[in-house]
Amino acid sequence: MSAAEEGRSLGELVASATAELSGLVHDEIALAKAEIRQDAKKAVLGSTAGMVGGFLALFAVPLFSFALAFWLRNWWDIPLAVACTIVGGLYIVLALILFVLAKRKFGGVSKPERSMRSVKESAAVLSSVKPHPRPVPADKAGSST
Repeated sequence: MSAAEEGRSLGELVASATAELSGLVHDEIALAKAEIRQDAKKAVLGSTAGMVGGFLALFAVPLFSFALAFWLRNWWDIPLAVACTIVGGLYIVLALILFVLAKRKFGGVSKPERSMRSVKESAAVLSSVKPHPRPVPADKAGSST
């Protein structure tokens, strides 16, 4: 069935195609935003774990280190230097655990693959569409200068 039989003019068909193409582009953008938003949540969790580990190492460790070292010295009756070494090793292990957790969370962040695949499919479909040449009216064919 042709456009004339359907009762739609060429302008209506072009407007319809333009509207559908615009809708497709908007849907592709929405899909990309949704995938990026999902990966951003993973990145926030990883960042939070890394920052907590950093703040722990920078601010809380000295205070708790001295408290724990003095407790170990009094409890086990060991030299203060040995107690401080034990405490320092403990906090290094805790910091490493938090950094490994942060690395795992960052490793889960990926490219928006569904959006990229969908855009490639849309581009392939649109690149295979060829415009039909319009016939030149007889009165304009000979007047080109």
